[in-house]
Amino acid sequence: MKTVVINADPKRKGVNAQLAKSAAEGAESAGSDVKYVDLYKLNLCGCRICQICKRDDEVCKCYWRDELSPLIDEIFAADSLIIAVPIFFSNPSSHYMAFLERMIYSIVSYKIGNKFKGKVNVGLFYTIHYPRDYFEKSVRPHIKQSEDLLKMLNGNVVIDIFSNISKNDYASKDDNLIRSKEEQLSRDLKKVYDISAELCQ
Repeated sequence: MKTVVINADPKRKGVNAQLAKSAAEGAESAGSDVKYVDLYKLNLCGCRICQICKRDDEVCKCYWRDELSPLIDEIFAADSLIIAVPIFFSNPSSHYMAFLERMIYSIVSYKIGNKFKGKVNVGLFYTIHYPRDYFEKSVRPHIKQSEDLLKMLNGNVVIDIFSNISKNDYASKDDNLIRSKEEQLSRDLKKVYDISAELCQ
């Protein structure tokens, strides 16, 4: 079993990264070989529409020469893909969107549609700084199309939302608020661990 875990947040030690690392631990607990990636460390760009991936209706590959293309190859050969991504200005982070368009475009054939023959289970975990009900009502409907693209990997897709602890929370000096959020974070880390372990079985 092979699992790719992506932290799609510029911060490598924030809550989003903690979720990604807990997901990696969950995958490892299920016996999976895990590759952990901080997406913002990679030299990457969005799809350049070079069209090379459209020349063969059997091969799924991104041919652009940067550090993202080898990662996409590894994902196509993996059993599971787990991504923790923050929501900025009501959208997933820009590096995540660049990654997503590159990966999905390389498995689209103009003749047959989805040419990917593999099966990759996906866990997508959002981190947000505002109430969950607001996210579900006012934000998520606008990003559902990007979520649905993950179904093209032909596996199970599990999506969940987690609140973040911001600097403003700590600046408030409200010990009860901070304690409550830290306790919630512990529960969230356990939940991500369990979801990832199940996806990797």
